[in-house]
Amino acid sequence: MSGTKSPSRKVPATEGKWPVWKLAILLYPATALTVAINLFLAGLVANGMGLGVIEPVSAILWSIPLGLPASWLAGRWLRGLMDEADD
Repeated sequence: MSGTKSPSRKVPATEGKWPVWKLAILLYPATALTVAINLFLAGLVANGMGLGVIEPVSAILWSIPLGLPASWLAGRWLRGLMDEADD
């Protein structure tokens, strides 16, 4: 069967672009956990300077709302990388 054409055409993998909001939803768990870790470590640094400690549970609770803008920014960054890869 050499010389025959395949009936299917090749389509680029990123033909349908992912919107930033979908990327942000997918990245939210990772970014919220990253924010929680950073808040907890900032509390440890603050403790070294004589301020109060941020408890792990408090860091997790604060990371729930603070993870939203972080995931939006991560989604925009990833969308930019995907657009750059397409060009």
